[in-house]
Amino acid sequence: MLTPEPFRSFFQDIDRRWESAREEKLRLRVIGSAALMLQTDYVRGTKDSDILETTELAAVDKNRLLELAGAGSRVAQRHRMYLEIVSSGLPFLPLSPHWHPLPELNPLLKHLTIEVLDVVDVVVSKLKRFSASDLDDVRAMTEKGLVEHRRLIERFQSAVDVYGGDARADDLPKYVRNLHRVERDHLGVPETEIELPAWVLED
Repeated sequence: MLTPEPFRSFFQDIDRRWESAREEKLRLRVIGSAALMLQTDYVRGTKDSDILETTELAAVDKNRLLELAGAGSRVAQRHRMYLEIVSSGLPFLPLSPHWHPLPELNPLLKHLTIEVLDVVDVVVSKLKRFSASDLDDVRAMTEKGLVEHRRLIERFQSAVDVYGGDARADDLPKYVRNLHRVERDHLGVPETEIELPAWVLED
């Protein structure tokens, strides 16, 4: 899968402007709709390329990335897209998210290496907010046959296990309802009973 030209030019521009004395490349992990467009033939308008914050993304690197390619930067204006740094605790993700490198793009970059979140994990993450655009993304992935039901349930349950240990568990019933909508309306399968922590109240 060739990296779409807008994204390739965007990351190459950041890479050219990046200054680092380190030998290893800085790993950037892309989530959201951008991750879908970078690994499938899916295309839809987007204003950003979200990056999941990782432990190796030090504060100095985060600040430099936002300076180079955040909203309002020259790179953002030139390519009409920008980077956002997303706190690792915000996305609804399985315990061990699956990441895929971009073998066509990464050899072109000197300082950066790009990884994208797996399609099914992206779909799981979108069941949290589940806006109209999120639903469009999920529908497109199911129509392309990229969302295997059994795997979706496994990854969703793993994300439930992550959220179930703290205050975020209160929102889980809503995510389950969103999952059931995808099962019914887009996968054409019966709703799956999801095991939630005993203290979570169904609303």
